[in-house]
Amino acid sequence: MSPTDAAIDTNVSRRMRSDWNRRARFDPRYYVALGRRNQSWEGFLRGAEELVLGLERELPRISSQTAPAARLALEIGCGPGRLMLPLSRNFHEIHGVDVSPRMVQLARQNLAVISRAHVHTADGISLGQFEDDSFDFVYSYAVFQHIPIRNVVFNYMKETRRVLRTGGVARMQFNGLEEGARQSDTWHGVRFKASEIAEFARAHDLQLLALEGAGTQYMWGTFAKRSAGWYRALHGGSSQAPRISIRKITSASSPASVVPARGPHAAFALWVEGLPSDADLNTLQVRVAEREARLTYIGAAQMDGLRQVTGILPDGLDAGFQRLHLTWANTVCKGESFVRLIPPGPNPPRIVSVTDGVYLGEGRTISSNIVRVSLEGTARREDLEVSVAGHVILPTGSVCTAPNIPHFEVDFKLPAGVPPGTNRLECRLGRRYLGSFEIMVTSDRFWWWRRLHPVELYQAAKRYLWARRAEPLRRNRANASYIGS
Repeated sequence: MSPTDAAIDTNVSRRMRSDWNRRARFDPRYYVALGRRNQSWEGFLRGAEELVLGLERELPRISSQTAPAARLALEIGCGPGRLMLPLSRNFHEIHGVDVSPRMVQLARQNLAVISRAHVHTADGISLGQFEDDSFDFVYSYAVFQHIPIRNVVFNYMKETRRVLRTGGVARMQFNGLEEGARQSDTWHGVRFKASEIAEFARAHDLQLLALEGAGTQYMWGTFAKRSAGWYRALHGGSSQAPRISIRKITSASSPASVVPARGPHAAFALWVEGLPSDADLNTLQVRVAEREARLTYIGAAQMDGLRQVTGILPDGLDAGFQRLHLTWANTVCKGESFVRLIPPGPNPPRIVSVTDGVYLGEGRTISSNIVRVSLEGTARREDLEVSVAGHVILPTGSVCTAPNIPHFEVDFKLPAGVPPGTNRLECRLGRRYLGSFEIMVTSDRFWWWRRLHPVELYQAAKRYLWARRAEPLRRNRANASYIGS
């Protein structure tokens, strides 16, 4: 590491510690889960139940030599211990690290009854307090999305491989949205393409078992640590080709033996016999009608010996039977397989949810004066019209969270004339009526005042100044490009 990189990392560490300490003092549960203000501990835990089950589903993948009763786990960015508490039931010891000493203090209080749970203050850029080959499972949720420097995230991934035992598993979450004009900070962190994560896994002998949610804010990757040189050895192919056969092909979302050719449900599942334990998303390839599909998941072996491989169909396919080829490490699966594609069903525009735009955990109780409408099935988000109490309200911003569906989150600011209490929110898309939704508008007129604390004011000012400074640069680049054309 160069002196410049070391200085940058030290500065990032200081910023993250300072900002997250302030957030932890103000309302740690809100900043961890974006739920309601001053949420109860019980409600805070209930909000993580589905996430905990998702992490536990990855545990059967662990193939380290450690006995299950003696396994150790590590959480990167543990916050106040919301995930460590329920996950501790699966491990002999569970450790957590956080850059904020205040978060660490809260986690120790919340985990005091769990003798096998240990929390540590970290520097925000490494896992230097742990020895090599220490853990069987490492996980991180909603942490890398708040790191402003890409190299810090990659360093955490390198450190994860270092502290994992061979055969250990890591489950990590990344922000997979497209890069925007906003400057990264300790709230709006860096973003990654799925191809970058896959390349990192190849370069560091990590078996890539899942890469789900590519192109969305919540992209998950599952990795298993393999010995040094593992990928290079596989890449040349096997001298003794394994007997791989596809037993059946279904939709990825149901047992149906047909798959929509296009649209949000154009995803398939292969049920494969004889798939080597070394297979991963970097060494498997599926081609449908000679076009490469994007693979997303490889399941653990089931009782019947079959393993599930899921993927998303390539664009431009017609309905009917299409030839499918499976290749592993340059070894082509024997025999021909066909997938039956059908025309996609109707996918009309619809409103998926209506929530508070700031306190996402409050549902349709609107206390921030901002309503967030989730729109699915159309790219014409600019045609979305929302009215409440006879007032048409204008959008203040939107983001595409799932391009392939597509799925948009559009924020609207309630006008001053909307009375507190129960109101009806009417939604239309052009001439199409999308429905009426009951919202509860609270009489809390000073919600914004409670959000004004130093770290958010500081970062808002930085984003504003960055945008002011970046606009002339964009204009100059555009002019230079025009003159040179």
